[in-house]
Amino acid sequence: MAEICSLDPRFTSTIEASPLCTLGRNLRRGDAGQSHFASLVESVISQQLAIKAADTIHSRLVILAKGKITPARIAKISIEELRLAGVSGAKAKTLHGLANAGLDGQISFDELHEIESDQEIFQQLTSLWGIGPWTVDMFMMFQLGRLDIWPTGDLGVRRGWERIHRLKEEIEPKKLDIKGEKFRPYRSIVAWYCWRAVDNK
Repeated sequence: MAEICSLDPRFTSTIEASPLCTLGRNLRRGDAGQSHFASLVESVISQQLAIKAADTIHSRLVILAKGKITPARIAKISIEELRLAGVSGAKAKTLHGLANAGLDGQISFDELHEIESDQEIFQQLTSLWGIGPWTVDMFMMFQLGRLDIWPTGDLGVRRGWERIHRLKEEIEPKKLDIKGEKFRPYRSIVAWYCWRAVDNK
């Protein structure tokens, strides 16, 4: 926190008014919490949805999966059943693609945290249909606890940056990409406080 404030003092008031960032401190892995596969499924469900709507659909999916989100159980749920639970056609296709990637060994979801390179994880996951940068960014930040993810495609991060810096115009993702460079290797934490700036409003 001190380093971020020294690099950009405009973050000071937001950091002082917010809880301490939890990224990287409360990791959930395997039996200790939500599996990597289940976390990705949850991220897919959350794409472009309000939190309450996403939670409702996710709860229905858990019921369809008989209490546990695994590749084998998701693969057995038909597209029709997923649609009835509120999952869009595109997301249903994505969920089946995720499940099949786990079942055929294309991706070893349980071992993703052992890969040191964020870029390698990004490339593996975005190779799957329907898995885009936002989904992978959220997964790496909140599931794997990676501290140098910079999700400039997230609207909340951009709005928070604008609020912290009192910008009168919207900032473009490409421009924010450049501005984030000086915060390496703690860009995830900067993003987290951009969200807090919006919440604190």
